[in-house]
Amino acid sequence: MEKDKPLIMIVDDEPDMCWALENILRQNGFRSEKALNGQGAMKLMKRHKYYLAFLDVKLTDMEGLDLARLIKSVDPDIRIIMISGFCYKDDPTIQEAIQEGLVGNFVAKPFLHKDILDSIESTSSFARIESTDEDSVPQNIESIP
Repeated sequence: MEKDKPLIMIVDDEPDMCWALENILRQNGFRSEKALNGQGAMKLMKRHKYYLAFLDVKLTDMEGLDLARLIKSVDPDIRIIMISGFCYKDDPTIQEAIQEGLVGNFVAKPFLHKDILDSIESTSSFARIESTDEDSVPQNIESIP
């Protein structure tokens, strides 16, 4: 059943990148929703609880790491994977975010399908993926702007 598949949020200001990620995820048994900026991502957070989020490092309305902090303040359990064509995994800012637990992984653009799937696997334990209740929303919902 479709509702039993994990729900993943994609946030990227490039519609083609969102499309590519959506297709990779769908082909591998995941459901996804997209936002083109941080404000759109926070609107999605009001509607659903996400298992994981792919966030672009550079967005039109805010930095991806700032959005990651905001999302984590609302839902500390969400797993976050940063994606970027502007920096790499060894970037000190990205490394710091990974070390502090804000970000679970990083994928550089352009990427292969395998890069996306490997990042999900390394960020989560598939044995523990549980169905998310689509009607469920994060507990700190009042703090969403």
